[in-house]
Amino acid sequence: MRLASVDPRMERRAIRVIAGIEAFKGVLVLLAAAGVLSLIHRDLHAIASALIRHAHLNPASHYPRIFLDAAADLQNGRLLWLAAGAAAYAMLRLGEAWGLYRERAWAEVLAAASGALYLPFEGVELVRHPGWLGVAVLSVNLVVVGVMVAALIARRRNGAD
Repeated sequence: MRLASVDPRMERRAIRVIAGIEAFKGVLVLLAAAGVLSLIHRDLHAIASALIRHAHLNPASHYPRIFLDAAADLQNGRLLWLAAGAAAYAMLRLGEAWGLYRERAWAEVLAAASGALYLPFEGVELVRHPGWLGVAVLSVNLVVVGVMVAALIARRRNGAD
């Protein structure tokens, strides 16, 4: 028996939408990892300088200087670790998306837990810097966690794995 207030078809659609969002995040981070890998064995300081010139920023001012210093400090080993971490995160998100699409309980648990993990940070950020974007991000994440918890409760009531 399902929760009385949740239509099973609507719940399934919501979970599929969340699966699509997770897949999108996974692909986006995978592309970022590929972009980071493309920077290996390149002169990052020259690339950073070109970006600053293209944006018509003064390279001697505070924030462009921070950007240039960070680019000069990056080494190939750090870039590899950054790309590997991004690829691992992307695989986690893509695996979660697959599991949600295939209605796997483990994916619902993962989605609920990973979404809930961000809630305190999003709340603190919203208190520090209130704005519509923070409200939107927190609201979407609350909905995702709510949908996943409702799906897990319904699964448990149905006795499904």
